[in-house]
This record gives sequence, C-alpha cells and structure tokens, in this order.
Amino acid sequence: MADFREFTTSSGKKVLTGKDSRTNELLVEQTEAENIVLHTAKPGSPFAEIKSNEKKANKQDIKEAAIFIAKFSQDWKKNHGEVLVHYFLGRDIFKTAGMKEGCFGVKKYKEILIKKRELEK
Repeated sequence: MADFREFTTSSGKKVLTGKDSRTNELLVEQTEAENIVLHTAKPGSPFAEIKSNEKKANKQDIKEAAIFIAKFSQDWKKNHGEVLVHYFLGRDIFKTAGMKEGCFGVKKYKEILIKKRELEK
C-alpha cells in the first residue's frame, strides 16, 4: 500500500489522502465505486477517500475530510481564505489519455465551502 496520509473522523470513518501526484494516482486507483472522494475545486490538493465499509459517510464525515484536505491545498497556502471543495463518488472519476499524473475528471459532484475560521482551528 502507498504511503497515504490517514486520519479518522469523529464518527470513526477512516480517511486516506494523497500527498502528491503519484499518491493521488494510487489513491484513486484503489478507490471503491461507492465511497465518497474529495478534492478542492482548484488544482493542487490531495484527493481524499472516506472508507465506508458497511455504513455510508455522513455530512459530518464529509465536512471533516474537506477541512483536512483544504488545509493541505495550494489554494489555502496561497490565499489563506475560504476553500471550495468538491465531493463525489468513486465511480464518477475518470481519466482520459493525455491527462497528467494525479489529474482526473469528474462526471458529477457536490460542493462544500470551507471557511477561513474552520481552517484556522
């Protein structure tokens, strides 16, 4: 298994995140179709997968994972303001010929805005 960042949400869900383009690529390759995946709207952040097992991730799990990846994003590091995060199912991720390592397309997604004060905690 690759060297992913890892943390556990307050409800006990395990979250794996990439660290760079190579680990993002590996993370997406092993992502399960029904699990929630997150990435910032702007490029330059880790992908994160919420491991669901038998119970789906809830809104709080998604929020905690979004805050976690936003803290590691280039958007936060450059602007120190709000960060828009997209979340989607693993089955909605695709890769076409010519996309560079760690870059993916997404068919459909939802958004969550992470406020500056949430990132400063």
